[in-house]
Amino acid sequence: MIPYSDGIPARRFPIVNVALIAANFAVFMFYELPNPDAAIKQASFYVCNVDHACHMGYPWGISWVTAMFMHGGWDHILGNMWFLAIFGKNVEDAFGKPGYLVFYFAGGFAATSLQTAMTLLFGSASDAQVPCLGASGAIAAVLGAYFVLYPSSSILTLLGWFPIRIPAWLFLGGWFLLQFFEGNSALVAAKSGGSGVAFFAHVGGFAFGALVTGLLVGTGRIVARRPQRMGT
Repeated sequence: MIPYSDGIPARRFPIVNVALIAANFAVFMFYELPNPDAAIKQASFYVCNVDHACHMGYPWGISWVTAMFMHGGWDHILGNMWFLAIFGKNVEDAFGKPGYLVFYFAGGFAATSLQTAMTLLFGSASDAQVPCLGASGAIAAVLGAYFVLYPSSSILTLLGWFPIRIPAWLFLGGWFLLQFFEGNSALVAAKSGGSGVAFFAHVGGFAFGALVTGLLVGTGRIVARRPQRMGT
């Protein structure tokens, strides 16, 4: 199900979230589209680089960052950026601009780390050579943070042709469980545009986001606010 609104306006203009979305579109349109095969091959993350089983693209210490701004096609980037636009603005409200930016990249690193570990431990050599790319690991961390901060917000989505509202804890909790069970079925579950969709990256990002946010809320570093909702 695709979310259309969470009914919670941002208290401040989400400049970091907007900048991240703009950066992703800029990389896609001006770097990837002119030569997509070469761009994906060069800037994606390859697990086999971590244990030196291959030397593909950029070194892994660089590619875990570059891969966060790469996407396998229009459907990939539009889906990712839509979720980031819906949920990221409120997480930025809670973390503040610098904190949100650090959190976003840390979430991407955590997501990549879990996918790497699972692939090296349980995957095959061919799994480790699949190019991994996309912002979804970092966005999963944002979803995990939202799950902790705004669990009772109402997510507007469609069930068939009918608009319905679902509590955020149910919508995002269901999304997380889907990623977890899909990840257990296959480390690399689908291929699109030459790229792998790594479900354990989603699991790692979400778990990181929820855990870190829970710890920060528990220590009073950030506040789980109940913003005023927009009228319906």
